[in-house]
Amino acid sequence: MFRRVVLAAVLTLATVVSGVVVAQQADQSAGNRAQWGLAFEDTFDGEKLNREVWTTCYWWNRRGCTNEGNSEEQWYTANGVRVDDGVLRLTARRRTVQASDGREYSYTSGMVTTGRRKDSRAVSPGFAFKYGRVSVRMRTPAGRGLWPAIWLLPVTHNSRPEIDILEVLGHAPARLHFHVHYWKDGIRRSPGKSVVGPNTSEGWHRYTLVWTPTRLEWRVDGKLRWTLTRPAAIPHQRLYLLINLAVGGEWPGSPDESTEFPATLEVDYVRIWTPGRR
Repeated sequence: MFRRVVLAAVLTLATVVSGVVVAQQADQSAGNRAQWGLAFEDTFDGEKLNREVWTTCYWWNRRGCTNEGNSEEQWYTANGVRVDDGVLRLTARRRTVQASDGREYSYTSGMVTTGRRKDSRAVSPGFAFKYGRVSVRMRTPAGRGLWPAIWLLPVTHNSRPEIDILEVLGHAPARLHFHVHYWKDGIRRSPGKSVVGPNTSEGWHRYTLVWTPTRLEWRVDGKLRWTLTRPAAIPHQRLYLLINLAVGGEWPGSPDESTEFPATLEVDYVRIWTPGRR
């Protein structure tokens, strides 16, 4: 009996040690950016959106969608998404629409995601990944009540963890916001940072997130703007990408008479590098 217990303990210890080694190797591999390769790229050179990887709503798409959690005032439609001249354009319009959720919205707009196109785990997302580097070159619109964003969500359909690569409020287009949202001990945590410049509505700028098992880095036009190394804040699951132009909501507030419509968020390219790709 004693011999069996000792043997079991040794095997358990070996399994634990082996697991730690494997985890450390995975961490080192994902953290070594020299080993990363391009896994996803869209330069929007065609005449229409690539529907094999992109969808124009959240997975709760019902002939359109919105994000009620933020009290947003737009209804996303496929008509708010256009590709031409090598640019993806997400356009918000002041247009009253009776939506499929039974509510009336004063604005329509556009969004794209690489997530699932329907509420079914049997459907694969267009593209999801775990660790890597995301780079998006785009130009935002200015105007009170506009809320463009680049962000990541889990393929589990949970709302956390969430990484906000960039959020901008249209009345202050030169102030950039970065956040991570996650749960710890039953409490929602949302560390973030706001930085000044560049003006996101004046010219094209490149927004980059570097995500490893131990750190998150936000870069703008190649310049490091924020680093987060808090262990609990680092996601360790597959996430997908979203780019959207929201209108209104609790944070930006509603548009006013100074806001010009149509307003368009323009995207030049999206590139994602991941570990183990060559």
